Amino acid sequence: MGMIDVGKKRVTKRTAKAKAVVRTGKDIIRRIKENRIAKGDVLEHARISGIMAAKKTSDIIPLCHPLPLDHVEVSFEVFKDSVVVNTMVTARTRTGVEMEAMTAASCAALTIYDLCKMYGKGIEIKDVCLLYKSGGRTGVFKRKD
Repeated sequence: MGMIDVGKKRVTKRTAKAKAVVRTGKDIIRRIKENRIAKGDVLEHARISGIMAAKKTSDIIPLCHPLPLDHVEVSFEVFKDSVVVNTMVTARTRTGVEMEAMTAASCAALTIYDLCKMYGKGIEIKDVCLLYKSGGRTGVFKRKD
């Protein structure tokens, strides 16, 4: 048991997209939109947190390879009672970046929770999942939701 040997795999462009849903309730969404959260701009803090998490994935997921990432993108869709975190990670490497994309989505969602929990402990983080991946031997995956 241990890390998978990727030394003989070809270097290809790898892309992964993931999401997480943060259900907060209408009052907290209103506070986020009006930038009335005591700890600051929730979505910008969450964006930076997600980017940092993608870069550090191998430090927190035991058998992940450390990867030189080319790009990490974290964006948000704000609805009446929730925020959807969307992430995209790209790299030219020998193994996929799915874990980096899902770690970014998870950590950005946790950051939203942390910054907003003083306004309600009922916040839920749901539906963390891989939406898309390309590159490598297995090719393209697209979630069919």
